[in-house]
Amino acid sequence: MQSVKDTYQRITDTIIQQLEAGTKPWIRPWRGNVRRSATPLRASGEAYRGINVVMLWLSGQLAGYDENTWMTYRQAQELGAQVRKGEQGTLVVKYGTFTPKDQEADDRAVPYLKGYAVFNVEQIDNLPDRFKSPADDVPMDAVPVLENVESFIDRTGAKITYGGKQACYRPGLDDILIPDRGRFLSEMHLYSTVLHEISHWSGAKARLGRDLSGRFGSEAYAMEELVAEISAAFVCADLGIEHDPRDNTATYVENWLKVLKQDSRAVITAAAKAQAVADYLRQFSSSTG
Repeated sequence: MQSVKDTYQRITDTIIQQLEAGTKPWIRPWRGNVRRSATPLRASGEAYRGINVVMLWLSGQLAGYDENTWMTYRQAQELGAQVRKGEQGTLVVKYGTFTPKDQEADDRAVPYLKGYAVFNVEQIDNLPDRFKSPADDVPMDAVPVLENVESFIDRTGAKITYGGKQACYRPGLDDILIPDRGRFLSEMHLYSTVLHEISHWSGAKARLGRDLSGRFGSEAYAMEELVAEISAAFVCADLGIEHDPRDNTATYVENWLKVLKQDSRAVITAAAKAQAVADYLRQFSSSTG
């Protein structure tokens, strides 16, 4: 059985490999039938969380899967289906704690992280029809203003000023600056940028209390940028919009790689913090508002 350290390292090595190849693994290019959910789903319909979202987005992107539901080999068999011969599974992890048998019940529980393989439904034959998404409608022309996203942004209460030539969150003033809308190539670029900065905004002391003091080039800054980018991808998925990564790719990736190569747990920590951001911002969605 692999150790926790080995599992962290396998995940980190996968992320590093894709970053070095120029692919940001938390980006889910939209294709085909992802109507059911942009966030990867378990066989039960429950959404995956944290680093598992990143790993499954990456695997789906590289394999070109249209579907976004995943299950174990045993789950497929229990449904009367069969993973096709030669198909490779994708690593996901399960977190938990246990108390060794030789300890008292009130002793400190020991955390564990267990890795296991899941398969996309496109790798499996004879699944029930409910695992097949309906065909997408012919897409309409792009709409410059997406009302559901605009409403979500308004409900967060974040102070946003449009104008100028840069996008940033200013912790001291607790506000966000975004370039004029006309400077963006599309609504995808606009909303990806706004949600990235709202992710930073969520880290203020009065909200989630992350460390926002890092200077550009520092490990703390690189980690916060990684959290913001992954969480923006998560929130875009929740809102049903495509996510486009921010620019400055080469510089940011260089900083991320430095952090990941020094600490094999960094990307899992970043994904967990990004999930916390998405969970916090979900309270402002129309489904709960």
